[in-house]
Amino acid sequence: MKGKSGKGERGPLSLLLVGLTVVTGLVDSVCYLALGKVFVANMTGNVIFLGLGLAGSAAGSVPRSLLAIASFGVGATTAGRFGPARSSHRGVVLAVAAVCEAVLTAVVAVFMTVQPVPGEGPRPVLIVLLGLAMGIQNAVVLRVKAIDLKTTVVTGTLTSLFAEVLNPRRRGRRTTSVLVLLLGALLGGLLLQHVSPAAPLWTAAALMLLCAGYSYAATRRPDADRWA
Repeated sequence: MKGKSGKGERGPLSLLLVGLTVVTGLVDSVCYLALGKVFVANMTGNVIFLGLGLAGSAAGSVPRSLLAIASFGVGATTAGRFGPARSSHRGVVLAVAAVCEAVLTAVVAVFMTVQPVPGEGPRPVLIVLLGLAMGIQNAVVLRVKAIDLKTTVVTGTLTSLFAEVLNPRRRGRRTTSVLVLLLGALLGGLLLQHVSPAAPLWTAAALMLLCAGYSYAATRRPDADRWA
């Protein structure tokens, strides 16, 4: 992989990460609104909910928070240890991860299409499946060295955005990351309220497959080695 971060070396990486950031907003909006106030991508929120649950507050749930954190960790570990070889092209790595995420998300979408309001029994399973998907995504984003475009970590992104005000290129990428995550959450909330609880997940799964196809196709181009 190239150490530079210019347009040529990044190839379509920035666009792909924007797509996955929208996915994060879509998925976490469903988890928070429909699966019991838990996140499967933004682990900072789960740590806060865990603390609130331990304090006895109804705003937090110890079991759901622990389940989300654990499944996220398993997904990240799996992607890190058993994913494509380290020498694989970044496009291939992203494509494989996006397909895995899409399958896991689609399974949850199918269930929520049949049962729009999941009961207490199925909820843990759905949280686990989505946690695995988001763990895979975060591990792969770390692996492809996406320094300026994070798909979930908003606090660090905002810190860098405000601290590095004199670097317009990085500021632009980090602003994009925050706004796109906001857009994903907004779209997820609208779809959930006005279409169906499963609609944001179907949208996320479709977007993942689109990213996977585009990512793999980009590795077949003559200039693919420039962002390998």
